Amino acid sequence: MSLTKSEIVQAVADKSGLTKTQAAGIVDTVLRTMVDGLRSGESVNLRHFGTFKPVTRKAREGRNPQTGEPVMIPERQAVTFKASKSLLMDEL
Repeated sequence: MSLTKSEIVQAVADKSGLTKTQAAGIVDTVLRTMVDGLRSGESVNLRHFGTFKPVTRKAREGRNPQTGEPVMIPERQAVTFKASKSLLMDEL
């Protein structure tokens, strides 16, 4: 089971008394701000939730699973997430 963006928007609307349109705008703005920060190389730290951090995955050699031939996997950008110790402890 997973929580979708539309379910998050609905929960924000329900808990805040905002319309779904207003809540969607807020959720979009928060996510856009986080993405912009990560793309510029900044970590995003949400207290009592966790930290999102941009990392560079080094180029490496992999294998084609069908043929077994070696394949070079290029360097790429990724995001790691480290959960806060209090994430699942009802301390939010």
